[in-house]
Amino acid sequence: MLRLRLFGRCRIYHDPVSPVLKELPQIGWASFFRDIDLVTPRKLKGQELLMRTRGWWTVEPSIVANVVERHGKLVTGDKGELMVEFETEDEIKALSLDLAANFDDQVLIAP
Repeated sequence: MLRLRLFGRCRIYHDPVSPVLKELPQIGWASFFRDIDLVTPRKLKGQELLMRTRGWWTVEPSIVANVVERHGKLVTGDKGELMVEFETEDEIKALSLDLAANFDDQVLIAP
């Protein structure tokens, strides 16, 4: 299994940027009749993390997800980084070509 980070161009600075989870999101609960003191931390999945780039990247993340998932799987890395998981080197090459064809230099993958 091979993993590479997914980057998109920042709308403001035009640098390649990638989202990283710094802390786990927490979900709390409220009831109609009482307060429930339960907070559930959970890690965002790859596509959920990619969707958080809406407005930050120069491209629409849902379109990026469609292109990426033809070749690999969106995942969240061990350190919270947005990554694409591949089975073979050929999938990496195919995705690189597909990203260039669809987004020019606005979306790329890198180690």
